[in-house]
Amino acid sequence: MLKASESANIAILGASGYTGAELVRLLNGHPLARITALTADRRAGAELSDVFPHLSLKDLPRLTRIEDVNWSEIDFCFCALPHGTTQEVVAGLPETLRLIDLSADFRLRDPDLYAKWYGHAHYAPGLQKTAVYGLSEIARSQIREARLVANPGCYPTSVFLPLIPLLRAGLVEPEGIIIDAKSGVSGAGRAAKEATLFAEVTEGVHPYGVASHRHLPEIEQELSLAGGQDITVNFTPHLMPMVRGILSSIYVKLSSQVSVSEVRSCLEETYASEQFVSVLSEGHVPATRHVKGSNQCRIAVFEDRIKGRAILFSVLDNLVKGASGQAIQNMNLMLGFEEGLGLEQAPLFP
Repeated sequence: MLKASESANIAILGASGYTGAELVRLLNGHPLARITALTADRRAGAELSDVFPHLSLKDLPRLTRIEDVNWSEIDFCFCALPHGTTQEVVAGLPETLRLIDLSADFRLRDPDLYAKWYGHAHYAPGLQKTAVYGLSEIARSQIREARLVANPGCYPTSVFLPLIPLLRAGLVEPEGIIIDAKSGVSGAGRAAKEATLFAEVTEGVHPYGVASHRHLPEIEQELSLAGGQDITVNFTPHLMPMVRGILSSIYVKLSSQVSVSEVRSCLEETYASEQFVSVLSEGHVPATRHVKGSNQCRIAVFEDRIKGRAILFSVLDNLVKGASGQAIQNMNLMLGFEEGLGLEQAPLFP
């Protein structure tokens, strides 16, 4: 581990995607991170500013191919490659290199479950056994010691932060959890797709991945661990006509004799000292516009009209707390840096 005052040379694989670009934007303000290598195979040789004009920053290396990175110069690596491409890449990296994967390639602990949901066998099952699921506020001790961290998905992060403490405390029933989630279009990535064209998305809202979204097994895996039993949820995502943000509305049944005030108190106590998770006071609702560009997650708890039920709301920026920001938070833990370094920026509003 680096000393707390030592800087780290960083490689970002897949710097031409949205999560790669967010890593660059955030790390540019990190006092102990030095971006040393950026890869984007199809844009190798170009400046990053040619791909993302808003990242016309000083001293950034040119984009290169993965095979041309001088790994002897690299202290830490972020993999921001498309799903299904990271396993073989990571398997070929130096065994001493510590890294975070922002794709889904190492999130599912069961390689057979991965094959079922992603349509091909896991290409690095040996590495999968060593991967730590990197929900920062929940798994700090494991993250600090990990060589490979699987960064959680954006929808799952918005679900786990309110639900895991409640399931661990036995305050909500594991059956009948309903998750109604909305996301901005950037969650679909930067590749051109008909379904994310302006005319297909603007001025409307629609569900997608109904009962089949690939975040489902990830959500059920971690909730089952928290609840100590197999948990199946109803999860439906919706695409919103906005660029960034996730709002998850979560409907739960309270355990016997549990009140909504106990649920709120549990979350307030869990996150009282957290820098990036806050529980709103009674009667206040969170909004995606109030976390845009930040590593913040805001949670609210409401009593349902139906007796014995509660409604939880969770908002975050899918590209920051839902991806690149949480990855940097995890890097800070792994390298012994102050956890919030590079992530202190306030949300952008309006």
